[in-house]
Amino acid sequence: MATILSLYKIPQLIYGSSIEDNNRRKAASYLQISPNIDHQYKGIFLLLLYFGWTWIGILTAKYDSGERFVQNVVPMLAQKGICSAFIEIFPIIDYSNKIAELVELGLVMYMVVMKSTVNVVLVHGQIHAITILRFLSTNLKSEDLPLWKKDKVWFLTAQVIFTSLPFLRNGDLVFLHGALSFAIHSEKVSGFQTFVQMKDPILEKENTFLKLFWESAFQCSFPISAMNEDENVVPCTGKEKLKVLPTSVFDMDMTDHSYSIYNAIYAVAHALHDFHSSITAYRARGHDEAKLEHLNEKLWKLNQFMRRISFNNSAGQKVSFNPNGELETGFDIMNWITFPNLSFLRVRVGRMDPMDSQKALFIIDEDNIVWPRRFNQVQPLSLCNSKCHSGHARRKIEGKPFCCYDCLQCPHGKISNQVDMDDCFQCPSDQYANVNHDLCLPKIVTFLMYEETLGIILASSAVFFSLITTGILWIFIKHQDTPIVKANNRNLTYALLIALFLSFLCSLLFLGKPGTVTCLLHQTAFGIIFSVAISCVLAKTIIVVLAFMATKPGSKITKWMGRRLAMFFVLSCSLIQGIICIIWVTTSPPFPDADTNSGAEEIFLQCNEGSVFMFYCVLGYMGLLAIISFMVAFLARKLPDAFNEAKFITFSMLVFCSVWLSFVPTYLSTKGKYMVAVEIFSIIASSVGLLICIFFPKCYIILLRPDLNNKEQLRRQTYRKT
Repeated sequence: MATILSLYKIPQLIYGSSIEDNNRRKAASYLQISPNIDHQYKGIFLLLLYFGWTWIGILTAKYDSGERFVQNVVPMLAQKGICSAFIEIFPIIDYSNKIAELVELGLVMYMVVMKSTVNVVLVHGQIHAITILRFLSTNLKSEDLPLWKKDKVWFLTAQVIFTSLPFLRNGDLVFLHGALSFAIHSEKVSGFQTFVQMKDPILEKENTFLKLFWESAFQCSFPISAMNEDENVVPCTGKEKLKVLPTSVFDMDMTDHSYSIYNAIYAVAHALHDFHSSITAYRARGHDEAKLEHLNEKLWKLNQFMRRISFNNSAGQKVSFNPNGELETGFDIMNWITFPNLSFLRVRVGRMDPMDSQKALFIIDEDNIVWPRRFNQVQPLSLCNSKCHSGHARRKIEGKPFCCYDCLQCPHGKISNQVDMDDCFQCPSDQYANVNHDLCLPKIVTFLMYEETLGIILASSAVFFSLITTGILWIFIKHQDTPIVKANNRNLTYALLIALFLSFLCSLLFLGKPGTVTCLLHQTAFGIIFSVAISCVLAKTIIVVLAFMATKPGSKITKWMGRRLAMFFVLSCSLIQGIICIIWVTTSPPFPDADTNSGAEEIFLQCNEGSVFMFYCVLGYMGLLAIISFMVAFLARKLPDAFNEAKFITFSMLVFCSVWLSFVPTYLSTKGKYMVAVEIFSIIASSVGLLICIFFPKCYIILLRPDLNNKEQLRRQTYRKT
């Protein structure tokens, strides 16, 4: 019929479901007393996302509208992060179906819904949707009570209308308690309840719809005549009160569906009034009757008046259509509350109003919503799994919908500070992740301090051995005229002791908070002082070798002997190290730096070498001097001299090389302040090795065996070796 009427362009007002067919929507003859269907779709997304319901079920009708609903809405839901556990179809009710077959299909569908883990079910159906759900809920209550008690939050679209059939008069309504639904916005029409209560079926002359309704609602019967009255049937008096009927039988308030019909009738009336007013005005201007008759015949022109109408109905709501022929209004969000007497209330708890630009598009009053009883008035959650709390990240589960996932704890050093994060993120370099991996805490700034145990031990050791060195220097100065001191070149001995004294003290530069000056002095002072010390050792060894070579007859080496040769060795070897350090400082000098990677919860303040290559050049040069000293001393260890130091220098260089060879891998394998501690230990250990191996034997002779410290002992031992 709608297609035939559209051929003649006769206006058609659709007061039920919105037009979902784009071709029909664009037809000029169609007008709908409902807003654009897309507004309802948007409202569905907003409501689901507002409550965080991302795991839902869908029930729809097996009609064109149901298929279009699934095709349009399901992909949109997926884009919003909402997925469906199931999509079930209502069984089609028609006269060709067998009742048993319909019940079986319906129960299968309903069991899928009730056994599912979803707590929210989106229902898009037609007039029979609630009737079917009510029947199935009543049937399940008698068959599986525990499953029946697993209430769901039914989320009904505006197309779903509450209807009641006589055989379901006492059917279950508990399943609707706490349900939410969309309804086309309506206002309360004053006088409607009075109008309904004034209806009297007795005044109806024939057995009309009102009498049939009255008999069904009050379970009585109007006698056809006094002769065929049945004693077992309660007679209808016509005085029964509609307001005593439960809401499931008759609703005293105008429903949104009825409100749409009400507006449709008034829209047609206003359009006809405007149409006839235009004819009257046309006649008043003196046009002939033939043209007027022709105008009257063209009822399709009524479309123009229908689309242009704009009026306020008796409830005060403005009624007008947009250019697409859709009513300019929004949707109400209703909350269903049921009662034991089979009555229910639909309470407005929100609104979806795309027309009002001055107000929020989506409004919801969460505090006034009544939820299904099993949730104890706590907002239900509908998730495939529990939310991933802070400190965890989501990982998709293969073979399951995208909103089902595992929660994995963030790896070391990463956090997530929000719920349901897809990935954990790294803390800034100056912060670290706490134990729960949900917060970045500031790292503690630390360095090798004098006050801590390790610092105290190292500093005490450096000071102690520097005092020992000072004491040995004092002993040698005091006994400078003794043979043992003279025989081993006093000036080189003093220079070596001073260099060792300074090497102990330079280790103190590595302690404390690094600064620009201390970083420059760290390695340069250490490198130059140690080069002086090793140069003195090398010079002492070479002087011993040259001294014995000069004793051979006809040797010309005698003229090279003297203090100048020793000082030349020391200065030239130290100068090379000084040049290396100058190049280092001028090209890429050390600087204070913060190491944020070595410690999980600490920032280590340290001196960055600037150029690692130059640092190892300094160490390599010292190693070269040490190896040369070791080789020369090793070759000279059997020379006939009562006070020959070669054997002691050999052992001291062996200790020195061992310490610094072990230093490199240890230094590279440690981090933070322990790198500094390793270098300080190596400086002290190698200096102590030189001090003990070279000077302790001499101190033993000077202090404890003075009888060996004389020229005769020197001649006697020299004679024995020759």
